[in-house]
This record gives sequence, structure tokens and C-alpha cells, in this order.
Amino acid sequence: MTMSPLPDNDRPPPARFALDRWTWKEIAYLLANLPMAVAGFLYTVFMIGVGVGLSVTVVGLPFLAAGLHGARLIGRAERGRARAMLGVRVDEPSPMELSRPAQGFFPWLWSSLKDPVGWRAVLYSFIRLPWGVLTFVVTLVSLFVLWPVLPYIARFLTHADRAMARGLLSPSDELERRIAELESGRGVVVDTAAADLRRIERDLHDGAQARLVALAMGLGLAKEKLTDDPEAAARMVDEAHGEVKVALQELRDLARGIHPAVLTDRGLDAALSAIASRCTVPVTVGVDLPARPAEAIEGIAYFTVSELLQNVSKHSGARSASVEVWRSADRLLLQVTDDGRGGARMDGGTGMAGLAERLGAVDGLFVLDSPVGGPTTVTAELPWRDRDADRAAGHP
Repeated sequence: MTMSPLPDNDRPPPARFALDRWTWKEIAYLLANLPMAVAGFLYTVFMIGVGVGLSVTVVGLPFLAAGLHGARLIGRAERGRARAMLGVRVDEPSPMELSRPAQGFFPWLWSSLKDPVGWRAVLYSFIRLPWGVLTFVVTLVSLFVLWPVLPYIARFLTHADRAMARGLLSPSDELERRIAELESGRGVVVDTAAADLRRIERDLHDGAQARLVALAMGLGLAKEKLTDDPEAAARMVDEAHGEVKVALQELRDLARGIHPAVLTDRGLDAALSAIASRCTVPVTVGVDLPARPAEAIEGIAYFTVSELLQNVSKHSGARSASVEVWRSADRLLLQVTDDGRGGARMDGGTGMAGLAERLGAVDGLFVLDSPVGGPTTVTAELPWRDRDADRAAGHP
């Protein structure tokens, strides 16, 4: 997560001598700083004092961990107050559950005690007490003595409040952002795997399994007729032989959909050439890789190109297409281009959004460029991992 820049329509207008709506909101915020700062400071001192003092007992550290969860709630309240009265846009940090490494009391205790969001909220509550006293006194005095320049004083003081809110109450920069992305990516991977398992089960049940059941019944009838009507039995065996061929072809197609043998044996160049040959339009394939990537990355690249070429066949109306694959630094890049009618969209029902989610789940990128009238160019990026290093690390 990153801090969102303040939109132009949410920025306070320039300070003026007149006491307008923004100025009154800033004055109210500054006057409320003192009670909020006193409450936060007292909570923080009590929580840390009791937690550290009881740390020699079994309840000290759990009390401190629970106190850090409470500090998170203080931070949420302060973010809401700054958002409503100062127009500050600060993203909410990821929930505590996202950083829990495993289920159980001790993992929860450890992740709570090292929670950076909670500790920054504690620091915020500490430094806010003197600042709250200062802003309350200055604002209250200015209301009666310096009211002509009060808008400028309020703007100056609330700029410091905005900076503190962004600096101490924002998510934990890159780490928080990565935790949220990985949590989202994990959900996409789980959903995709479940959908693939359901598809395989459906294909087996409706295709090869039903055909093999019919084959077993046909062979049973042929066995009964073998002595009474050899010619009919021979015809039934011949039909069963044809059914076996069809069932084998369905199983090959299903296995190819799981992980094609040509990809395992010969790599992306041969595998992409094979799916290009089945496309309804001529496809040129260019693969320029110094080595084979990790098996998982290679598989994702293969199925990405496969689905994109299916879209070319079904929806594009193209006369030709091309597939380019190359490596750039630590990224594997794919580009599929066709000269069709264009106008493809991420929400157009062609599976583009699903592809983007799958690539995002592995830290990849998906870019669609498809103006009306064509051409359509899809560029995908995947992280490069060397196959040998991946195997040495124990990855599949």
C-alpha cells in the first residue's frame, strides 16, 4: 500500500482573512487536539507501563500485545478525524491477521509485539501531547486576540498535523503493500486452482469416464454374444475399439490442458509453436530466451499465450497474429499481437481480467492495448527465475 496523493478537489483552498468553512474545520480540529492527545497519551503510558512492568510475569507480554492492538484503534480514529476535518487521504494499513505467520497463541503474540503499525501509533500518541497543548493554547488565544490572521495560523498548524498523520499513521510503506498484494494474490491462486480442479473433474466425468463406462458395457455384451453371434460380437468389439481411441484422445487433450508434454520435454518454443499451429489464423512465433525459466513460470507463460490465441481465434476476426517471448533483465516478457477488429476490454467477457489476476498473483503485469479497428497488442510480464536455481531451492 502507498499513501494516496491528496486529490485536487480535496485540497483545502488557500487561506484567506475570512473565516470560511475550511478554516472553521481546521480550528475545530486544533481545539480537539488537546482532549484527543491527553486520552491517547494516558492510554499509551498506562499500556506500556503496565505491560513492561508485568513483563516478568506471564501476563505482561500478552497485555502489551493487546495494548498495541488498541493503539491501532487510536490510529484508525485519528486517521478518520484527519480525513473528515483536514481532507488528508491516508490509506488504512492491512489488518493484523494478514501478518499472522501461523495459527496459535505464540505466533499471534510475536506478530503483535513486532507490529510496526501499532508502535507508530504509540509514537504518535506520545508526541501529540505537547503538540496538542501548543495548538490548543495558540488557537484559543488567536480566536480572541489574533482573529484577523487566524486562518493563516490555523493553516500553518494543521499542515504540521497533516504531515504527522501521513508520516506516522500511514501503512508500513513497502512491506504493508506487499503483504496486502500477496494476500490478494494468494486468494486468486486458491480460487484458480479450485476452478481448475472442478474443470478437470467435470471433463473426466462427462467425457472419458462416461465413454469408458459405455465401453465396458459394450465389451460385456460382446462377450455374451461371442458364442451365439460371432459377427455381432466382432462388430461390437470394433465399435469398442473406436471408443477406446476417442477416450484416449480425450485423455490426451485433458493432460495437455493440465500440463502439455511438449512443454516439459522441449520448452516454450516448441510448445507455443504447437498451440500456434492449432489457431484458426496464421501465427508467427518468436522465442528468444537464453535458458529455460522455472517450470512454474514457464507453465504460466504457456497458458497465458494459449488463452490469448484462443481469443484471437474466437473474437478478433484477425487475418494474422504473432507471439514474441524474450527476457529483459529479471523479467520474462510475452507479447501477442493480431490485426483484428480491436476493441477488446478487460471486462469484455474474453477472460482478460482473469489473466490479469493470475499474473498479478505471481507479481506479474498484464497490459492490453486494443483500439477500435485494431490492432490488438497484449503484453505480459512475469518474474524470471532460473530453472536450476529454482530446483536447488526446492521449488517445483
